[in-house]
Amino acid sequence: MICLGIATGTYFIYHVQPGDTLYAIADRFGSTPQAIADANYLYPPVTTPDMIFPGQLLVVPSNSTNANSTFYVVAPGDSLTRIALRFSTAIELIAGINTDIQDPGLIYPGQPLVVPAFIYTVEPGDTIYQLQQRFGIPRANIIRANQNRPGFSPTTIWPGYALIIPLETSENIAVMDPLPGTVIQSGQRVTGYARAFEANVLHQVRDSNGVIVSEERAVMADQGAPAYGRFESTLPFDRQPTASTGEIWVYTRSPRNNEIQDLVQVKVNFNSV
Repeated sequence: MICLGIATGTYFIYHVQPGDTLYAIADRFGSTPQAIADANYLYPPVTTPDMIFPGQLLVVPSNSTNANSTFYVVAPGDSLTRIALRFSTAIELIAGINTDIQDPGLIYPGQPLVVPAFIYTVEPGDTIYQLQQRFGIPRANIIRANQNRPGFSPTTIWPGYALIIPLETSENIAVMDPLPGTVIQSGQRVTGYARAFEANVLHQVRDSNGVIVSEERAVMADQGAPAYGRFESTLPFDRQPTASTGEIWVYTRSPRNNEIQDLVQVKVNFNSV
């Protein structure tokens, strides 16, 4: 069960270009001017209704597909370094999960890139601090991802606003599903990308009391290092959680000493204790 407020569907993160209008942007991405205005709070007191300016960053909901994906649209002058910094991740990971990037130094304006992030629709009373606690994502990372957006302030977020939440990643692993804050149960699907030795990816589930709910299991990504392969597995519960919250751990182990490495921890909830 997805956490209240987590938006489903496809979203594009787009920098307004000279000559753009809400109608043109909506037509390009399969959206509507109203949906874009709502997602970015293009209303007083933030701005004159529906007014946008070059350089602003917009979240654009799209009706073009039913997939749950977040794309960043490359802007003129962008580099993978800048994009990775915005989403608090590694350059290699952005390049690796976008298979159409042949050379990390060559990206072009208008190119849509999959990024490790999701969209959260702000609920009344939300604060960034509360979202940091709920999702386990540092406040600074959330602020950085939303820089240059109309209607965004670290101290005031508007109900209905589409907030960009970057996922916690390691240099070699990104977990795309489930999203942080999801309520999980036995058999929960887990998917993502990993650059792993012999394509071997490991996972387990722990509750906040340290009880191992789902024992360590292995899954093979569809490609091994140096590529970032996609992996998909399930999380059977070997025992009942003893707390209402916990974490999914996804990681690899060192071939030299078997120590955990590249650990990504996804904060989750359980139905009942």
